[in-house]
Amino acid sequence: MTQPVPSLPPLRFQPARDSAFRRELRARADAYLADEGTHRFGDARLHAKTVFLAALTVGLYALALNAGSTWPFVASYVACLVAAMALAMNTLHDAAHSAVFRRGFLNRVLIRLVGLPVGVDTDFWTIRHVHFHHTYANVEGYDLDTEPNPFLRQTPFQRWSPQYRYQYLYWPVVAALSLPYLNWYGDWLDRFGKTPVAAHSRLQGWRGWLSFLGWKLGHVALVLALPMWVLQQHGIAWNVVLGAYFLGQMIASCALVALILGTHWAEVEFFQPGQDGTLPHDWYQHTFYTACDWTPKPRVLRWLGYWLGGLNLHLTHHLFPTWNHRHYPALARILAELAPRHGLVYRELGYGQLQESQQQFLRAMGQPPTRT
Repeated sequence: MTQPVPSLPPLRFQPARDSAFRRELRARADAYLADEGTHRFGDARLHAKTVFLAALTVGLYALALNAGSTWPFVASYVACLVAAMALAMNTLHDAAHSAVFRRGFLNRVLIRLVGLPVGVDTDFWTIRHVHFHHTYANVEGYDLDTEPNPFLRQTPFQRWSPQYRYQYLYWPVVAALSLPYLNWYGDWLDRFGKTPVAAHSRLQGWRGWLSFLGWKLGHVALVLALPMWVLQQHGIAWNVVLGAYFLGQMIASCALVALILGTHWAEVEFFQPGQDGTLPHDWYQHTFYTACDWTPKPRVLRWLGYWLGGLNLHLTHHLFPTWNHRHYPALARILAELAPRHGLVYRELGYGQLQESQQQFLRAMGQPPTRT
């Protein structure tokens, strides 16, 4: 797989077309679909879950607008933003990979509608997530999710600073601020061309700006302006609405990031391509080196993965990004069987193991590099 990145040479994995693992995996996945008499997209149960989460989000929004005092408003409004994030996890993410509907137009419409209460520019997020993170997971300079920043040192190739010693303690704050940061700073960096993202957008020039500003204003009108206007009649001040907005975004962000962040940190590898832009393995091997699955334990908690949109089975998702998450449990079982036969390590952790490995990683990255 090859994808050009501005200012960097094209990154090339070793060819995977002759990989025995790839052939057998695809054959088993196709056989699974045939046995189930189904397809890789969403089904009626997925659509029912979507309707339920959308109705929950709208219902909580209506409760917030009709609140007669501060604390009932804050509770329902924050819950609304968390429900909107759950809706996005279960639909927007799959739609960005064209895995909800067969028709691309419907996936794009779903992405825009679901992304409106969340606030991120879905065009830029899709490019960042699909074209950079998925293709180049844990590759220094190519995976934009591990870019150097003043708060987290995420790869052994990045410069060290003293504050990183404590990143294992303050990372939940970074997780909570990730969504507000992306909404109100990261998206604007993309729009002004300060990152490689905008160059890959289908919407360039004035069309890109109109789309970007239109959806940002739509977000502000829906989640801030309208509640402020309505609730002033109930004596709820604008600063209460603003505070509840950021509280809701931070809780939703922390919940999401805390549940999936360690999947690319837990006992994984990081890579820095050579000057010719090559890596010594194929893309399928790379995915096993850079991600893992985790499963809620005990088994009574398996329902949690259902409401996470399958994102806990993260290695499986990276290998089957264009398959709807309803298939991930079955695909994960296939991976667990096939990987050892091809010399690959399939890792399925409990959440406690994931957190322990995540802490070990943050502590290790927080130490100053050993001088040689």
